[in-house]
Amino acid sequence: MTFSDAIRTCFAKFFTFSGRASRPEYWFFFLFILIWSIIAGIIDVQFFTQVAVTETETSKSIAATSNQPVQRIVSLIVFFPHLAVAFRRMHDTGRSGIYALLPILLILGAAAVLFFGIGLASSFQHGGNLDILFTRATLLVVVPTLLVLLISPLLVLWWLTRPSQPGTNQYGPNPHEVAQ
Repeated sequence: MTFSDAIRTCFAKFFTFSGRASRPEYWFFFLFILIWSIIAGIIDVQFFTQVAVTETETSKSIAATSNQPVQRIVSLIVFFPHLAVAFRRMHDTGRSGIYALLPILLILGAAAVLFFGIGLASSFQHGGNLDILFTRATLLVVVPTLLVLLISPLLVLWWLTRPSQPGTNQYGPNPHEVAQ
C-alpha cells in the first residue's frame, strides 16, 4: 500500500471500525497526520500568533499566544479516521480495537478514583480515621494506576507495530492476502 492509497483508504473508511488494516495503512496515515499537524502549526504561528510586549523600568518581556485554530481543525478532521484505522490495526494483530483506547480509559479511571476517593475523604472530619482511610486507599489505587498509565502508551505502540496475524481471524481476512 502506498502513502496516497493509505490516506484514501482511511478517509474512505471514516467511521469503519470493523475489519483489518495493514501496518502500512496505519503508519502512512499516521505520517500524514504528523505532516499536516506540523504544517497547521506553522500556519498558526505565522498567521494566528498574538505578541504582547510588557515593559517595566528594569526589564522587557514578550509573550506570544495562539489559539491554534488551524491545528484544531486538522485534529477534528482526522480524529475519527485515525481512531477507526487504529481499531482496524488492532484487529489485524488479533486484538480488540478497544485496546487502542487503553491509555485514555486508564486516565479516565485514575481521574475517577482521585475525584471520588479524595472527594469522599474530604467529606469526613479532617484528620479523622475515615479521612485517613479514604486518602490512603485512594493512593494505594492511584499509584499503581499511574505506573500502568506510563507503560500503557508504549504497550499500545508495540501492538500497533506487530505484524499481521496470518490468515483470517475473527475480524476478517488478512489485508495482505486479499486480492485488491
